[in-house]
Amino acid sequence: MFNTHSMKRMAAAAAFGAFLVGASLQSAMAQGAGAAAPKKEYKEGEYAFFDAAAKDVTANNFAKAITDLDAWKAKIPTSDYAPERSVLYIQAYSGAKQFDKAIEEGGQLLSKDIDAAFPDPAQGPGWVIRALVAICQDIPQIAQPTPQQVETGEKAAKMLQSYNRKPGGVDDAAWTQAKTQLQGVAKAALLYLAVAPANNALAKGDCEAAQTAFSKALGDYPDNSFISYQLGQAYMCTVKKTPARNDEVRPKAIYEFIRTLVIDPSVAGTQDPKKMGPILEGTYVNYHGGSDGLDELKATAKANPLPPANFTIENATAVSAKKQAQFESQFPKLAMWLKIKGALAGPDGQQYFESQLKNAAVPPLRGNVIEGKPACRSKELIVSVPEPNQQNAQAVITLKLDSPLSGKPEPGEINWEGVPSAFTAEPFMLTMDTEKAKIEGLKTTPCGAPARAPVRRSTPKKK
Repeated sequence: MFNTHSMKRMAAAAAFGAFLVGASLQSAMAQGAGAAAPKKEYKEGEYAFFDAAAKDVTANNFAKAITDLDAWKAKIPTSDYAPERSVLYIQAYSGAKQFDKAIEEGGQLLSKDIDAAFPDPAQGPGWVIRALVAICQDIPQIAQPTPQQVETGEKAAKMLQSYNRKPGGVDDAAWTQAKTQLQGVAKAALLYLAVAPANNALAKGDCEAAQTAFSKALGDYPDNSFISYQLGQAYMCTVKKTPARNDEVRPKAIYEFIRTLVIDPSVAGTQDPKKMGPILEGTYVNYHGGSDGLDELKATAKANPLPPANFTIENATAVSAKKQAQFESQFPKLAMWLKIKGALAGPDGQQYFESQLKNAAVPPLRGNVIEGKPACRSKELIVSVPEPNQQNAQAVITLKLDSPLSGKPEPGEINWEGVPSAFTAEPFMLTMDTEKAKIEGLKTTPCGAPARAPVRRSTPKKK
């Protein structure tokens, strides 16, 4: 879901500010791009090259700028204005999207004292800033920067972050505002450089190296949700490559996804937070099998960028097994019945009955008498087995008694032992043979006396 383009988007706002800064600083240079700085002199015909290249860059005609700069360099390789030419090269390469060349040129410029290369107090700082900003903007455009490119990018970003040499013609208030924008550009570049090695490792499938690199980056930028999310992806890389480690590693991934959720679900401005919120939360719910414990995890993740030692989350299977064990401990007879019922209700229920259940000894069960058949002096009891808090449970068992009851069975709970003898799937009904002596809790009421025919009294005959 996330890649180098996401990092570019994170730097976009700060980079846009740099364009504004560069424009304002350039307009503040009173003498113009081609003016001579102190102690610098043009060689014969050099100003025309300088002027042409500067105008090309200003007009965004970068291909022509590169051509003109190459011509200038070929004609006058050694020049007092070589530093200015280098900055124009950086800007031209950047505009032409030749980012590798821009960074290479920047590395050569930064290999020396860049401030000493631009001694003019009025214009020098502007040239330096334009070079540093361009390098900081270009480094995120390189998907897999080399160590040398990383070194150049870090050097430029750190220099820009602390740069305090004010150009001439810029008042203090404007300079304070400009420095804030420049620092934003520098921080975006440093963030990219911190994450780039981890992204490269992840792209190559080197899960462990990516985890190490992202963890290090998160130590430097603990409140950056993009890094948290990518660290989660690095853990998921291990899960995909080594499924046997799922329950060891996936909880760490979920931890980082939940931290992303509580810190910034927009993932540092790269995603829609309304869409990402449910997705991130779902990583926990789907794995754990419910949301219990999620609030506690959110609080822990918010306070700590990395999961605590030995951190884990119970998966849904483990949670279900624990709940089942608790249920069986609390309701052993009901648990036994539910296992029997589940097997009978399955696609091979009839086969299960014939091969394993019929005429087999079944542990004692518990249920509720619904009615007797016949109603009085019953030979059968119709029984339901309700689950906890279940109302109006359906009849599922018929108990065939060894001899009729002496009265009428009352509805209520009973315990019994019996032997399964018959089964029908539609309607579901298991028949069990049992002895009255093996039924506990059964209550009966006496059957009413048979109704007697009315006695007809004879009327005496009149004499």
